[in-house]
Amino acid sequence: MITQQVFNNQTLVQSEFGEHTDQLADAVAPEIEIDSVPDEFGELYRIWNRYHHLLGTFYQNLEGKWIAQPSNSDERPCCDTPELAQLFIIAVNGLLVADVA
Repeated sequence: MITQQVFNNQTLVQSEFGEHTDQLADAVAPEIEIDSVPDEFGELYRIWNRYHHLLGTFYQNLEGKWIAQPSNSDERPCCDTPELAQLFIIAVNGLLVADVA
């Protein structure tokens, strides 16, 4: 079964950055979608942009860490939360914009 959810920028940013939410809420690209597909080891989560381009995948390993796998990078960091794995994939794809104003 495939599940799909629209990426909620505000929720992600609030959960990870707390008091700095206002500065980072607009930094995450809009219209990111996350879905999942069953894998032999559990669920594999996929992050797509609005043009249906796969940005990367992430999954939880046996130790409980979340492994981020951006499509355009060989880096595979271990993250403590699925939100951090998502944020890493989005950042590596250049979809975080710094507010310099």
